[in-house]
Amino acid sequence: MRYFFLAFTLIVVLVISFFGFRGDKFSSTPLRMFPDMDDQDKVKTQTTSSFFADGLSARKPVAGTVPRGFEPDGSGPSFGNSTSYLDTGALDGTYGNGMPKALELNDENIAAFIRHGKERYNISCMPCHGESGNGKGTVAVVGNFSVADLGNFPQSEYPDGQMFETISKGKGMMSGYSYNIPVKDRWAIIAYVRALQTADKTADDQ
Repeated sequence: MRYFFLAFTLIVVLVISFFGFRGDKFSSTPLRMFPDMDDQDKVKTQTTSSFFADGLSARKPVAGTVPRGFEPDGSGPSFGNSTSYLDTGALDGTYGNGMPKALELNDENIAAFIRHGKERYNISCMPCHGESGNGKGTVAVVGNFSVADLGNFPQSEYPDGQMFETISKGKGMMSGYSYNIPVKDRWAIIAYVRALQTADKTADDQ
């Protein structure tokens, strides 16, 4: 047993002498068993780079591509600076109702807008809220927790602007989707949810 403690003490001393105490500072390059991608072939923003001919590290988007969160026409996120109804859902100090005029919806493009909303709904909303919006999506059923039935939020009681804010900022266990879903796509989802509600009400009336 005595030799065990002697060996253990020797090992501890060797480890401390080799690696040092936690928090110690050294002037030499540390020994890293797991580099964790600390050193990478990359360029940092706002710095110069000898890799590019113009010496700039900041690059413009590749021709023909659209940065994430931006629209094909080049318009992008407002980053919280806009106070318009389109970007906030608020109108004259309260929640607005109806689709924003900035979307320029009409009888010719509204159907395509709703179809796009269905696509985005199926990607971001259906896993929890379900295909019909009844709150019985796969995630809700498997996770065994309550999810809102979107049929309980009619436009007359829950304005479009309030639904836009809920999608953007989240509510309860639902996280905000302002960083995941572009502004116009959020409104398209709302238009589709309203279509689901109308279809559900029509079915109930028959």
